[in-house]
Amino acid sequence: MSDVTTSRKFGTGPLSRASALIYTLLVVELLVLLTAVPGLVVLVLLDRSAGNVPLMAACLLPAGPALSAALYALRHRGRELTELRPASAFWRGYRLNFGAAMKIWVPWLVVLALVGTNLGNFSAAGVPGWWAALLVVLAAGATLWVANALVITSLFAFRAVDVAKLAAYSLGRFPGATLANGCLLIVAGGVTVVATEAALALLASVLTATLLWNSRAMVTEVQQRFTRQ
Repeated sequence: MSDVTTSRKFGTGPLSRASALIYTLLVVELLVLLTAVPGLVVLVLLDRSAGNVPLMAACLLPAGPALSAALYALRHRGRELTELRPASAFWRGYRLNFGAAMKIWVPWLVVLALVGTNLGNFSAAGVPGWWAALLVVLAAGATLWVANALVITSLFAFRAVDVAKLAAYSLGRFPGATLANGCLLIVAGGVTVVATEAALALLASVLTATLLWNSRAMVTEVQQRFTRQ
């Protein structure tokens, strides 16, 4: 048996594929932390007060392009040990999608900052209790929307307005994915409450991979209906 055949068998087995996935997740995780660490360090040190909500949102600005690059790298990852280049894919996605990701990430952060500031000063505002529930629903809906938008803008080259429309359309078009992403949001929120934002950051690549898995039907439809094959 030739060396070429042996190498091919080594790189294509289930254990090799699992190892390739784990390696890719680890590399992507390190790169997400590297690109988002300036804001994350400040975020962890900030006092959890209503007055700091806008600054907290600003600290999350680097996370948008980082997550977009992670989505790109995981989408284009090699399935075999001999085809692993996750770092190259990550930096390519970071360069390609930085501006597009910020166009959808910044408006979402603005919404979160406004909602957080209002909830933080809720008792002083003197508004009815149902208003707080409405704000929470708004924040959750905006987060589900930005999850779809981030996937779309990371994998396809659309205008920001088209990304926004497709992301909103997909919330109703794929209820299973929306529900799955909602559960993912609850898990992320639970990790943040029980631990810290730092713990959530350490799970970035796993959560991103789960988001990409949840979005596979949406990605397939966008590719088939709205792109040239």
